[in-house]
Amino acid sequence: MKIFVAGSTGVIGRLLLPKLVHAGHEVFGMTQNEENKDIIQKTGAHPLIIDAFDREAIMSTILEVRPEAIIHQLTSLSSRNFPENTRIRIEGTRNLVDAALIAGVTRIIAQSIAFAYEPGQEPASEDVSLDVNAPEPRKTTIDGVTALERTVAEIPNHVILRYGMLYGQGTWYDHKGFMAEKTLLKQVPATEGVTSFLHVEDAANAALLALDWPSGPVNIVDNEPAKGIDWLPVYADILGTPMPDVQPGSNRGERGASNAKARKDYGWKPLFPSWRTGFAASMASE
Repeated sequence: MKIFVAGSTGVIGRLLLPKLVHAGHEVFGMTQNEENKDIIQKTGAHPLIIDAFDREAIMSTILEVRPEAIIHQLTSLSSRNFPENTRIRIEGTRNLVDAALIAGVTRIIAQSIAFAYEPGQEPASEDVSLDVNAPEPRKTTIDGVTALERTVAEIPNHVILRYGMLYGQGTWYDHKGFMAEKTLLKQVPATEGVTSFLHVEDAANAALLALDWPSGPVNIVDNEPAKGIDWLPVYADILGTPMPDVQPGSNRGERGASNAKARKDYGWKPLFPSWRTGFAASMASE
């Protein structure tokens, strides 16, 4: 297939491009930074320097390339610019989908999140509603996610990958990442809030496999949703940082997610089935 990857040099995109090329696809990698051109070329993909908010450039490029599928991995999370990340989910997605509709693209795969579900006691399956009634500041995130998913659904074949909390190289949880620094400073309390994690390698593999999946949302998370009181001490121990303080309670929506649909219906198997071993393996490889 001819595939257009938006966000091709992010933590997932960098792993995804060589997988797509190795699978025999002709790949076009979009990035807004000229300095990322070599990264894309080295994978065997064709670099395209475009800003996600440049609607005319996206329109003209997708009309020229006429891909058979678009993979949407656009975020602004590395810089923790949450307002811009919401803008990307709304405006960036709108630009990609409008261009796809004009160019006749019938397949899109888009990155969403598995921690946007409404509050509940059990890990959420895909039929649970998103937390549309959330107060601020969570509301802004949910608004962006719902806009992204609603817009992507305008494409006939759309797979929405609801990723868990990413860890691995280049993420907040790597040994030099944002969460590692906060853990070192004992600024992350261990609570009863539940998180579903996902290694970036598994995120990239799922995006590749999703080219053959049916339409709809699917949780891409590991097999073990975990409370903070369980995972954070393990993470701190691997980092060699002080043990976290325990704090009662949890934040809204911290319930984790179930990957039963991905595993049982689609046959997806995470390479890192649990953060218990995944944290240590990812730190060893960095």
